[in-house]
Amino acid sequence: MSTTSQKHRNFVGEPMGDKPVTALSGIGEVLGRSLEHKGFDKAYVVLGQFLLLKKDVELFTEWLKDVSGANVRQAGSCAQCLKEWCDAFL
Repeated sequence: MSTTSQKHRNFVGEPMGDKPVTALSGIGEVLGRSLEHKGFDKAYVVLGQFLLLKKDVELFTEWLKDVSGANVRQAGSCAQCLKEWCDAFL
């Protein structure tokens, strides 16, 4: 079983609201700025892309790597975070 960060647990454990993109697991300040520059300033905007990709973790991981320059670990962490959030709240 893989371990999750405190950031991941905090995000998945409550409604998303108006959280910044950097609240997502795997998204730090540098990736956050890259995403914000491309219009993905809030976690819910990134969630929208995840939903457009039909909650497909692999497709989303590739999209995030392409759009932000995230590495596999960062993109996978973000995808898993969104998947678990969806499982809990949708």
